[in-house]
Formats: sequence, structure tokens, C-alpha cells
Amino acid sequence: LAAVRAAEPNAEHHQFSGASMGITAEAYRSVGGLPALAALEDEAMEGRLRRHGVPIARSSAVRVWTSARTSGRAPRGLAADLAVLRWADRRRYRGDGVSVEELRAAKGATTVSVVLPAREVADTIGGVLDAAVMPLVAAEVVDEVLVVDAGSTDGTAEVAAARGVRVLDEDRILPGHGPALGKGDAMWRALAVTTGDVMCFLDADTSHPAPWLLSGLLRPLLSDLEVQLVKGAFDRPFESARPHEGGRVTELMARPLLNLHFPELAGFAQPLAGEIAARRALLERLAFPAGYGVEIAMLIDALRLVGLDGLAEVDLGTRQNRHQPLRDLGEMAYAVLAAVEARIDGRASAGGHYVRPWDDFAVARVPVLERPPLASPDRAAAVD
Repeated sequence: LAAVRAAEPNAEHHQFSGASMGITAEAYRSVGGLPALAALEDEAMEGRLRRHGVPIARSSAVRVWTSARTSGRAPRGLAADLAVLRWADRRRYRGDGVSVEELRAAKGATTVSVVLPAREVADTIGGVLDAAVMPLVAAEVVDEVLVVDAGSTDGTAEVAAARGVRVLDEDRILPGHGPALGKGDAMWRALAVTTGDVMCFLDADTSHPAPWLLSGLLRPLLSDLEVQLVKGAFDRPFESARPHEGGRVTELMARPLLNLHFPELAGFAQPLAGEIAARRALLERLAFPAGYGVEIAMLIDALRLVGLDGLAEVDLGTRQNRHQPLRDLGEMAYAVLAAVEARIDGRASAGGHYVRPWDDFAVARVPVLERPPLASPDRAAAVD
């Protein structure tokens, strides 16, 4: 058996541990039998055999035909892996190489609005507008641009207004709901005062943005009516020197949660990316967590409403933006966790209190309130 394993170390398919197996009754009884699991019991059985020192031989001479179905009897089995692979083949796009002429032809009568939530980003918002947004305004691909400013004191609003775009203070939109509580709240309010059939949300703190930042997001929605929501994906170096290490909340919180509870979404490289485009008809059916849980909540709720094939992801290259201190990321991770938990069991998080023991046990308030789906508001009365 050892010789067989040494000769064929890669005989197993990377997604399949071998539910078709032969085992002696003595070995079966000695390890406690097949684990009683809802899914992946074959992998667990293999683990038991290995822990008990039972040698396992694999032979590439054995051929098994299995179903390629993408919906299975268990929530986490081979079918989920196949669904992700099928989605990746159909719904992952490259952001570069999109021509203005292609977008204009695909757009037809569809209207497009672009929203940039902004807070103290005077040094970067002009570059985002100049490189990615205003060229599409000039080409009549984008019909409306709105910067939603969170009371910035560094001149953010003035930099944006100098480009001729509309700027609104977030607290003045839907003022009856009180002061805006965070990024998600600003996005929800922006939806109420814009009109585009397709909505694009862009982060305003990107340094040296690629010119295809916006065009790459728009192409799947304008060219394929089945696509309902598009997420941007980036390589995010940490301070330019450490590739793939910038998205710390993604890798340590968001990705493990999706793999555990929503495996169909495990193929998204950047589930927390702020670059999002979607059809208004879908967005108005979604609840918006007020804080940093908004992006992952959108993804989960859209999956339930339109299915995995209605979602897409676009590779937008490399993004360099500000990195927060590690301790500050805990509050962001808390918001992400609260949004996911609310979608697992429907429980709202209690208060959003976050204790900072290194700060004399100060208690931070993390926004976990969710704004309800926004059904056709009276836009004339939406701004104070």
C-alpha cells in the first residue's frame, strides 16, 4: 500500500476524497464507523482511518462517474464546489480592455448613476473622478454623479464640486432618519436621491485608480441582462511591499464566514470591496446595514433574491488605499460579523458595544442598525 501511495500521490481529485471506497469490516468497526454528518462524511471517514493508522491506497485505475449537479442534498458538499466553479467560469470578468464605444452601444436607454461615499478624502477623490468617472460622463455613459460627504473638514466636498459633480452632506439626505450612522447609511440615502437604472458605488480613497475602475464594473450589467450585481476585486498590497496582505478583515473574518455559512459565495475574491454596481430594482429590495457590514450583507441578500448566477465579479487590478491600524479593524470586523449573524438566524445585534481594553476600557459604538429596503421614496422630499 505504501508503494501505491508513493507512486500515485496525486491520484485523488482535489475536490473529492473518495466516497467510493472499500474497507474491511474489522477496520470499519475499529475506527467507530462512518461519522454521522450532513455532508463530507467521506472526508471525515478518511480522517478517522488516518488517525487510527489504517493505510489507504488510491488507484488511478479506478474510474467513478458522479453527478455534476450544482445543487445537492446537503448545504456543504461537492455540489457547492461545482457551483462555485461554474460561477467562476461564467461570471468572473476582466476589467480592462473595455471601450467607451462598447459601453455606449450596450447601454441603450439604461441610465447610470455613480455614487462616491466620502470622508476626509480630499487627496484622492479628485483622482478617482478624473481617471475613472468623468471620462464616462463626457462619453454619455454615466448620467449622474453624486458625492455623499460625511462632514469632511479637509476640503473633500470642494474638490468634488470643482469637477462639476453634485455633492450632498449625508445628514441632509432623508433627514427624518436622523444623522447618518456610517458608510452603509450613506449608500442607502444616496439610493433615495438618485435615479439611475444601474447604480455604481465607488470608494473615494483609492490612490492612482485605474481608468477602467468604473467601466469594468459597468460592462457585465450593460451587456448581460441576467447579471444583477457586480463586485470589484483587487490585489491589495499592504503598504505597496507585501502583496495579497492588505485585506485583513476579508481574510480573517469575511472569507471564513462565507465558507462556513454561505459556501456559494466563497469564490468572491473581495466580498468586502466597496466597488459595487447593481440594478436599482434589486438594490431597493435590500436592507442596508448602516456601517461596514453593508457590502457582505448586500452579497448574501442578493444571493437569496437572484441566485448565484445573477452575481458577478470583475478583476480591477491592483488597488492601493489607506490601511487602518490593526486595533481599529476590530470594529470593522465586528460590523461584518453582526451583518452575517443577522442573516443566519435573523437576530439583530444588541447595541453594537465594542470594549477597547487598551483605551482605559472605553466602549465604542459600532453601527449595526439596518435600514429597511427602500421602496420608491418621495425623492422630492428626500433632501433637507
